[in-house]
Amino acid sequence: MQNHPVFFDNDPQSELSTLNLGPTHPATHGVFQNVLQMDGERIVSGVSTIGYIHRAFEKIAEHRPFYQITPLTDRLNYCSSPINNMGWHMTVEKLAGITTPKRVDYMRVIIMELARIADHIICNGVLGVDTGAFTGFLYMMEYREEIYEIYEEICGSRLTTNIGRIGGFERNFNTIAFNKIRKFVKAFPAVLKEFENLFNRNRIFIDRTKGVAPVTAETALSYSWSGPLLRAAGVDYDVRAMEPYSSYEEFDFEIPVGENGDVYSRFLVRNEEMKQSLRIIEQALNKIEKEPADIFHANVPEFYLPPKEEVYNNMEALIYHFKIVMGEVETPVTEVYHAVEGANGELGFYLVNDGGRSPYRLHFRRPSFINYQMYAPMSQGMLLSDAIINMSSLNVIAGELDA
Repeated sequence: MQNHPVFFDNDPQSELSTLNLGPTHPATHGVFQNVLQMDGERIVSGVSTIGYIHRAFEKIAEHRPFYQITPLTDRLNYCSSPINNMGWHMTVEKLAGITTPKRVDYMRVIIMELARIADHIICNGVLGVDTGAFTGFLYMMEYREEIYEIYEEICGSRLTTNIGRIGGFERNFNTIAFNKIRKFVKAFPAVLKEFENLFNRNRIFIDRTKGVAPVTAETALSYSWSGPLLRAAGVDYDVRAMEPYSSYEEFDFEIPVGENGDVYSRFLVRNEEMKQSLRIIEQALNKIEKEPADIFHANVPEFYLPPKEEVYNNMEALIYHFKIVMGEVETPVTEVYHAVEGANGELGFYLVNDGGRSPYRLHFRRPSFINYQMYAPMSQGMLLSDAIINMSSLNVIAGELDA
């Protein structure tokens, strides 16, 4: 924003008007504000304001044991909470030098890719709603519900999942969970195809999105964009491919890339990413069958709570239970950074550790916070109706703006 100064015209004779877009406007899909200077329906300038739901997660994390920070990550991008959860777990595993079994990696990949699909369903569905097409959104919501039922079968939660643990998962996937995953992978491709048929060559949708808010690769990189927005601008950067984690290097998938970074390109990239996620999930299901079925956690008793019956009857289990709950686990004095490919881009965790029971400092690299900084300058000269469409395609999640 420093390179794009905003001047508000306070002259009472001026024909310009000031419009508050947010913080509670339904078109923002979140609690954040844009103060716009308008010339009729055209935006002259604007200022983006965040902080309405600031919850001080980074500061709270400095006073919690590592395993109790997971619920905080749920509330960043709550449309794809499992990616946040597992990104944090992998950060602590990097700190502690924990190597997870292959089966755990594959289980995580399945859940993270399901979360990516759920997130893109919401983003592209809402983009359709904001262009006047409600049908696709309602149709796709049924299948987001199926993903939530998979979450529920695995961890008992749906939105803020708190799924998994440092070192793996709290419990194994049961047969019902695997059956639901396979059912979804089999049914969803046809649904996605129908969704694309509703929009991809729809003249009204194309007129509303094609050529709207184009962004060059150079501009996107200069603003540190990542994820579908950067790829829509023509840059094939994906953390899963560039800095693989959870054995992603073993999977065969493509990185969808757009042409001119406009709203239409972002829509197409997200649709194609859902297809690639399905492809990855199918590979992960095949790989899991070749691994021991009873493995769902690394052998790290310092971080994994033992079964309650063992705590009652085994002194060693009781000691580990006490140390974990009280945060009395020794960790290295160092700094680590770990990033995963979130649904909106690179989700990073920068952890400074002093060997204590809690992080000395923890910073979340929230992709929506990074991506949103460009919204006001890129809206200058744009019609208000186009600015709404642009905001939808950025998929700004308010929980990622304020940490």
